[in-house]
Amino acid sequence: MDMLRKTLLALLIMLPALSFAGEAININTADKAALMSIKGVGEKRAEAIIAWREQHGLFKSVDDLASVSGIGPAIVEANRENLTTGSKQ
Repeated sequence: MDMLRKTLLALLIMLPALSFAGEAININTADKAALMSIKGVGEKRAEAIIAWREQHGLFKSVDDLASVSGIGPAIVEANRENLTTGSKQ
């Protein structure tokens, strides 16, 4: 029974990431949950991305994400293949 609980807990923890698997995340329109599925982005960084968007407008490129406090070039590079701004880059 303990093993079943651990397995279910692991699945629940992975669920947000799995729900966005295979889809590029549009950093201009993604909600907090979607942003949290980005590797290296938790609740606080997701909130910072949304706040940056509200203050500065839409990201022109994925590289602009590094302008957000707490998001550096390493996070951008680690996720580049799974991120988009929704426009041709």
